[in-house]
Amino acid sequence: MDKLSIRANGPLEGTIPISGAKNSALKLMAASLLCEEPLVLTSMPNLADTRFMADLLRNLGVEVEWPKGEALCRMHAAEISSTIAPYDLVRKMRATFNVLGPLLARVGHATVSLPGGCAIGARPVDLHLKAFEAMGADIVIEQGYVKAAALRGLKGAHINFPFVSVGATEHAMLAATLAEGETILENAACEPEIGDLAVCLNACGAKITGYGTPTIRIQGVAKLTGARHQVIADRIEAGTFAIAAAATGGNVFLEGARAEDLGALIDGLRKAGVTVEVESKGIRIKRDPATPLKAVDIDTRPHPGFPTDLQAQFMALMTIAEGTSTIRENIFENRFMHAPELSRLGANIAVRGNEAIVKGVAKLHGAPVMATDLRASVSLVIAALVADGETVVNRIYHLDRGFERLEEKLGRCGANIERQGDSA
Repeated sequence: MDKLSIRANGPLEGTIPISGAKNSALKLMAASLLCEEPLVLTSMPNLADTRFMADLLRNLGVEVEWPKGEALCRMHAAEISSTIAPYDLVRKMRATFNVLGPLLARVGHATVSLPGGCAIGARPVDLHLKAFEAMGADIVIEQGYVKAAALRGLKGAHINFPFVSVGATEHAMLAATLAEGETILENAACEPEIGDLAVCLNACGAKITGYGTPTIRIQGVAKLTGARHQVIADRIEAGTFAIAAAATGGNVFLEGARAEDLGALIDGLRKAGVTVEVESKGIRIKRDPATPLKAVDIDTRPHPGFPTDLQAQFMALMTIAEGTSTIRENIFENRFMHAPELSRLGANIAVRGNEAIVKGVAKLHGAPVMATDLRASVSLVIAALVADGETVVNRIYHLDRGFERLEEKLGRCGANIERQGDSA
């Protein structure tokens, strides 16, 4: 199993190109099941998760052309040869569950394994299933599989989510594109990835309005054609590198980053004493290493609030800030598993329920640490970039799920970071 060896090497300096968003690409790939003609996605992130989704689509009969190392993926679902997504192909990644809605809408039935457990919380799929039932689907859960049928087609419905859910909003949108009549989603998620999915689906012939607001309207159409669509820039990757630059006291240009997607983080960085300059082709992050960081409190919230997927990274930044910060996690339970690992590097963190109290320390110190999930993994990388001595981050297969060429991008900006093979 690979690991990363990292030593502090001063401020990060240079340009980092931001890849397409993993969280958007996965749902866009699922959308290919709705299209009778090819869907071509550009700026595709080459990650373990997106490659895994490609394998699942092939298993369902989609022709997938994605040359190794290329950022262009062509998917053609002229015919669906299978409507079964088995456990072995769903358990490794929750996003694969999102093939259920498109299969149900396009073919009228589907059998999809319930997703496996998640390290950062339960993340149940009941909202997804209730949305499909509201659209007329019959759903049975047997032996760990969801068996769904709408043999006469899905019907438009008025769906009011009891709480904001990005996954349920996206999944309901996908299914509703081919439903008869109008579907209205109330209390819908407003994340940028929702808008990216809507823009792509509309390019394929869907009729979706209101995305980016809590009320989304989808007028069903008889079929979707194909389209060519550029995946939105990954705001979580951009935010992660912004925090890394701030931590090291560097000067880094995040090429392709979209400031409009990162408002809450930008506010937090500026409060911490970091200079954030919005330029025409990206965002520049600067901090004088001689100027101490200031402690900042954050509460994770649905967009446009502070993203839960940047909480671990911001906590790593706060470990070296002057003063005490309070970090509240309001989205997922069990999302402070990085705190004990950061403490191994000398951080002073006390966790109480959904709240972490972080008292800044003068210096972190290298140590062996273990990644527990995707975002926790990269928080350890950020801390390691400013810690004395060597830090070894183990179980970095989590990183490969969500960050494309992480060590290469950081290395080009001066980071001393090396991937090593290991049997641990």
